[in-house]
Amino acid sequence: MKKTSLIQKLEVSKKEFLEISKSIIQPNIISDQKKYRILLKKYMKLEKIVFLYEEYKKRLASLKEADFILENDSDMEMKELATKEKYKILEKLSYIEKKSYNLLFLKKEEESETEDDRKAVIVELRSGTGGDEACIFVEDILRMYTMYFKKSGWKYKIIHAQKGGIKGYKEIILDLNGEEGVYGNLKFESGVHRVQRIPKTESQGRVHTSAITVAVLPKVQDIEVNINLSDIKKDTFRSSGSGGQHVNKTESAVRLTHIPSKITVECQEERSQHKNFEKAISVLRSKIYQNEKEKRLRKISIKRKSLVSTGDRSIKIRTYNYPKNRVTDHRIHKSIYNLAGFMNGDIQEMINLLKLFENK
Repeated sequence: MKKTSLIQKLEVSKKEFLEISKSIIQPNIISDQKKYRILLKKYMKLEKIVFLYEEYKKRLASLKEADFILENDSDMEMKELATKEKYKILEKLSYIEKKSYNLLFLKKEEESETEDDRKAVIVELRSGTGGDEACIFVEDILRMYTMYFKKSGWKYKIIHAQKGGIKGYKEIILDLNGEEGVYGNLKFESGVHRVQRIPKTESQGRVHTSAITVAVLPKVQDIEVNINLSDIKKDTFRSSGSGGQHVNKTESAVRLTHIPSKITVECQEERSQHKNFEKAISVLRSKIYQNEKEKRLRKISIKRKSLVSTGDRSIKIRTYNYPKNRVTDHRIHKSIYNLAGFMNGDIQEMINLLKLFENK
């Protein structure tokens, strides 16, 4: 970014900061908590930018002084001091420019956030091709995500789980909540995740390819998706999950089918049928909402072929290659050669690159 362009952007930010400084102390703003929180968040971010801008102007003034001495002073000692000082100033200016650019860029990214990006989510992991190995990989990806959730300070609960034949899961559904930006970070994870490795069950040491599907659904309220209960078929059955002897005695597990869309969801993790019903309704609402959203995204993706989050869960998005210690995201053609770190929850770098690509 050119210096003149950066200064113009910093001037705009300073003007906005001064306007918000006046409005944030108005009684009508203070009484409206929602507006006040939004303005306070902007104020705090702009305050950092304005501080850097003031520092930037001081350094530019010092640079002018150093240049004046170098051009006009005949004292060699003064010139030597001015040269050293100029070097330090240029280093500091470069640092401020980078920091200012990052803050301005992040500000732009936050403003482009959708309402969905701030929502909590339902995460579904399902085994695909590969039999037992796919079930094991579901468990591996579950571990990867839960480690990432822990680093992000997010809380999750298992809504539904169906164990695999030998190990792992055929299917697992999570309810995930966080302070903010949960869906905004995880929405790019929807799609087919492919693994290439030698399974533990493989006696001849051959590399196998298996696949699982991941679906990340924004969690929605009943005011956003109104479900008519007459459109729902409810079935109950005995839980096959954990829970001791209780699971074999009562039909606490719930299966709901939304007749118009033919969407089916199950929940069996709670001991109470009523609680399982509530959780199943929450998942069903998110799935209906996502269906409508995917229709819109498909229309958009015709216009924007580079769209990363199309919502199409049949698209192969990522390959985890164990022999080569590589994870590759096929949408942005990016490879990270630290598979162990990635599988331990260090996935933010890839998410940031996907965000950057989407914003472009």
